[in-house]
Amino acid sequence: MVQVRARDLNALAGEISECRACPRLVEWRESVGREKRASFRDDTYWARPVPGFGDPDARVLVVGLAPAAHGGNRTGRVFTGDRSGDFLFASMFRCGFANQPTSAAIDDGLVLRDAYVAAAVRCAPPANKPTPAERDECAPYLHRELELLARVRVIVALGAFGFEAVWRALRASEEFGGELPRRRPRFAHRVEVPCGPLTVLGAFHPSQQNTFTGRLTPEMLDSVFVRAGELV
Repeated sequence: MVQVRARDLNALAGEISECRACPRLVEWRESVGREKRASFRDDTYWARPVPGFGDPDARVLVVGLAPAAHGGNRTGRVFTGDRSGDFLFASMFRCGFANQPTSAAIDDGLVLRDAYVAAAVRCAPPANKPTPAERDECAPYLHRELELLARVRVIVALGAFGFEAVWRALRASEEFGGELPRRRPRFAHRVEVPCGPLTVLGAFHPSQQNTFTGRLTPEMLDSVFVRAGELV
C-alpha cells in the first residue's frame, strides 16, 4: 500500500507542477524566476507550482500558506531554501519528524519521518498574499492529498490561512465532513480540534514576521509537534 500511495502522490505532484490555472500567480512566479534575487543569480529557479512532499505513510500532515518567492519557488520544494523552512524543519528535527534540521535544496538529503508537508496555495503569490479565489482554485490538490495520505491522524495548520484551507478540505471530504464540529473554532496557536479520526492542531506560521518578533519561538512550535507525536 505504501508503494501505491507513493506512486499516486508522485502522479499528483506531476499534475500540480504543470498547473497554470491562476494568471496572476503564473505571471508572478515566472517573473521572479527570471529576475531572481542577487544572492541567487546563478540559480535556476523552479518557477512552477510546488507540490507537497514527505512520507507517503505519514500520520502527520503539515499545511502552510504558499511557497516563498525565493524559497520553494526557487528550489522546487515547499519550505526549502528560506528562513521559514529553516525554522520549521529545525523543529521537526528536534521532535523526530525529520532526519536533519535544515533544508537548502531539493537534493540535500532531507527525509521526513511520519510527516508530509504541503501548502494551501502551490504558487508563490505577490507579497506572500494569495487571494481567496486562488486558495479555492488550489483546494482540490489538498483534498486529493488528504485522500491519498490515508494514515493521517493529525493535521498541523500553519497560520490562519492554512487553518482555513484545512477546514475547507475536511468539509469537502466524504470521510471527514460529517465529523467536524458544528462551528469552526477560531484559529489560535495550539488550538486543538478533534475531527472524528483525526485532530487539527493550529500553529503560528514560522514566517520571519512571527519568528523575528518572538510571536513564535522554537519552544512554541516544538510544543505543537510534541503534541502531534502524542496524538499519533
